[in-house]
Amino acid sequence: MHIAIIGNGVSGVTAARFLRKLSDHEITIISSETDYFFSRTALMYVYMGHMRPVDIQPYQPWFWKKNRLQLKRGHVERIDFTAKQLHFQDGDELAYDRLVLATGSVSNRFGWPGQDLEGVRGLYSYPDLEYMEAHSEGLEHAVIVGGGLIGIEMAEMFHSRHIPVTLLVREKSYWNNVLPDEESEMINRHIRKSGIDLRLETELKEIVDDGHGRACAVITPTGERIACGYVGLTAGVSPNVGFLKGTDLELGRGILVDEHLRTNLPDVYAIGDCAQLRNPRPGRRNIEAIWYTGRMMGEVVAYNICGKAVPYDPGTWFNSAKFVDIEYQVYGEVPGTLPDDLATLYWEHADGEKAVRINYDKALGHVRGFNLMGIRYRHEVCEKWIEQKTPLTEVLQNLGLANFDPEFYDEYEADLVRIYNQQTGSNLVLKSRRGVGRVLAFLRG
Repeated sequence: MHIAIIGNGVSGVTAARFLRKLSDHEITIISSETDYFFSRTALMYVYMGHMRPVDIQPYQPWFWKKNRLQLKRGHVERIDFTAKQLHFQDGDELAYDRLVLATGSVSNRFGWPGQDLEGVRGLYSYPDLEYMEAHSEGLEHAVIVGGGLIGIEMAEMFHSRHIPVTLLVREKSYWNNVLPDEESEMINRHIRKSGIDLRLETELKEIVDDGHGRACAVITPTGERIACGYVGLTAGVSPNVGFLKGTDLELGRGILVDEHLRTNLPDVYAIGDCAQLRNPRPGRRNIEAIWYTGRMMGEVVAYNICGKAVPYDPGTWFNSAKFVDIEYQVYGEVPGTLPDDLATLYWEHADGEKAVRINYDKALGHVRGFNLMGIRYRHEVCEKWIEQKTPLTEVLQNLGLANFDPEFYDEYEADLVRIYNQQTGSNLVLKSRRGVGRVLAFLRG
């Protein structure tokens, strides 16, 4: 049986690896982006000079041949699902028995005048990185449109080369559709402190042509003109499914799949950013363009293709990122706006760049989410507390088990206990300090 995988990101490559572990099927990984799989989350570090392109390839070139994984560089223009045939832009064709669509995302474009000018680009793919690099020499100013994680990454990239950056964010506060107010305001302060020109409640109206087909400025809805030589479009991403429209494949925003990642067509599966779950698990979105969910989908689809019915279950939500110098982690339920059934305990350091938030069930008292800014907690510990519906009082007394900051870093668990005692009149005492032995015993228990 020949299994073709379109897309060599983490989803497609994980699917190929597990298919090889589980079978001797012929496997072909197809990509028009790069010859070899690379870590998409590390693109920014190549631009910043921290890593070389070869450093972000998780596997050596010999890995593919050794594991009998065929790599094909080419752009699939059309799929004949009836004949099970892939048609490439260069006229080549490839037959398959099973097909895995792992086509990823594309940067959003909302029809802004001038969005197709030279010097205007998103940041998702390796060609996007190359484009940004090619336009950076002599660049005097960049404008970035969009306040998500990609926008702050691009801002930090330009800032690392001392290229002045203006960041346009349409919301009243940075990423406040995701972050609670206090954390969002913390990031506002930190972005500005870092020397980045953050413009809140400011949208893009138009990108100005310099008369030679190149961007030279942006215009905001108030009529303000901001001169720039590069415009980064980072207002989110969408599933890369444009070439599949008009086919028999059922689409929503992405490719619709069931819990076994099967599409409506026989022998066709979809995983990663391009997949849209028909019935997502409670508390999860139907499309989650996150690295770890793509990896999990790759493993699950391999089992299902090989005849082992394994449902996709991403478990407890988590994510991590970095806002210039502030690390961010989230586990469980920490929405931007607190719903009626949740209560919250929040502590913020006096320096304004570290914070811990613990959300808990207002009626039953068990923890349901953690938000960490500038402080690291152990994934396994937080996940266990959430899944076991551990009472907030027990969590607070044992917070040291979660602390994952390096040894000799300051500890702030006692501050959270103190705040809780002040708010409730309780007399909780912190029991567990950091210690690998205590953590392992807790996880085993």
